[in-house]
Amino acid sequence: MDKLQIFDTTLRDGEQVPGCQLNTIEKIQVAQALENLGVDVIEAGFPVSSPGDFNSVVEISKAVTWPAICALTRAVEKDIDAAAEALKFAKRKRIHTGIGTSPYHIQYKFNSTQEEILQRAIACTKYAKKYVEDVEFYCEDAGRTDNEYLAQVVEAVIKAGATVVNIPDTTGYCLPAEYGAKIRYLIENVKGIEKAILSTHCHNDLGMATANTVSGVINGARQVEVTINGIGERAGNTSLEEVAMILKSHKEIGIDTNINTRNIYPVSRMVSSLMNMPVQPNKAIVGRNAFAHSSGIHQDGVLKNRESYEIIDPNDVGIDDNTIALTARSGRAALKHRLSVLGIELTQEKLDKVYEEFLLLADRKKDINDDDVLLLAGKDRAELQRIRLEYLQVTSGVGVRSVASLGLNIAGEKFEAAASGNGPVDASIKALKQIIRRQMTIQEFLIQAINKGSDDMGKVHMQVEHNGVNYYGFSANTDIIAASVEAYIDAINKFVK
Repeated sequence: MDKLQIFDTTLRDGEQVPGCQLNTIEKIQVAQALENLGVDVIEAGFPVSSPGDFNSVVEISKAVTWPAICALTRAVEKDIDAAAEALKFAKRKRIHTGIGTSPYHIQYKFNSTQEEILQRAIACTKYAKKYVEDVEFYCEDAGRTDNEYLAQVVEAVIKAGATVVNIPDTTGYCLPAEYGAKIRYLIENVKGIEKAILSTHCHNDLGMATANTVSGVINGARQVEVTINGIGERAGNTSLEEVAMILKSHKEIGIDTNINTRNIYPVSRMVSSLMNMPVQPNKAIVGRNAFAHSSGIHQDGVLKNRESYEIIDPNDVGIDDNTIALTARSGRAALKHRLSVLGIELTQEKLDKVYEEFLLLADRKKDINDDDVLLLAGKDRAELQRIRLEYLQVTSGVGVRSVASLGLNIAGEKFEAAASGNGPVDASIKALKQIIRRQMTIQEFLIQAINKGSDDMGKVHMQVEHNGVNYYGFSANTDIIAASVEAYIDAINKFVK
């Protein structure tokens, strides 16, 4: 079977989602999980964009052995210099450079001409080639680029030394047949096309990212650029797990990947937890309803023969049918096993701490699910914050004004305040503002139940504006008022030093 290279950009394009930024340690954790998953290339960041991104590429290069480590640049020499420097420890290194080729980019973004863009494309490819053998060139907004001009650019950069050429549908505009025909046109009309691999990079603005990607592969692309859970700017990118399982399910396509599909679910949960980005319940392959059957007819059919309504065995993506149920009577071994299934290994000291929190939660909830466990495993991060909620007491009800009193621990010093407000959350935040005297405005406030039931754990995502900059906070608690205050504090911790 033909081999398809999996180029994962979760740590670059995926991490551009507001509120999903990771620190370097978390990025290394994701990169190592991607290596175990079997991805061929990890796009680790955009080094010139910030010192944090530069350092992340350096550290990921040290931590990962098998996949190629890729760094993104613009068609600018200083970008390429920074990428080369950041990749110095990578065992296999790739520079990903390029420029916009559509009329929208050439005219409005660059105020340039097709010929000038062509020359810049050649120059940046040659410059990157001085540093690394493996150079990938991207034709940004290729989806809306005239095929004849696109072919000229592709041919020129291959001649200049590009080993991979990326054909992005940057705006998610193309129809699957149109995108597939674009890839086929390049293969049939570009001189020297056999010297390079064509890559897909499709966005999901119209919900066609996966369909476009598969169409590109069927028509000759041999690399796909994807993210875990399909995360990414705007409506997201092509989902790694969807492409991998489409090819695994449709053997007639005749194309295989190096993906160990049994690691898909644990990696999906890890990324969701670390990036504080819930997976929608009906998400293909990894959503909690992906293998759930509520219709009586469906249930009967699945019980008689799983393949009546399931084309994928849940075990093939790492979902264990025979999960050990977690309750207040479960021991550390059961919790450790579940964490391991979810891709998380803890030290004994950390496990003991998480287990204590687990018992408290298990006393309040009937069912402990995977999301609860992941939240507990990440809860200790809040203990390192400068500002922490010590206690919260709220009085509210119909016909009475809500009153809240709370205590904060700020770098070891205790503060208390009380306030009334239009509801318990408003009263709590007004009390908090009496202690943290900064100009802050809530721009977005999202509450989500993880599973179902009145005893469920609630997730709160909050966007807080301070001095013209947005900061994102996150928390989860069975008490939604406490979760709201903790999410607000989580955002504040990102700008109060």
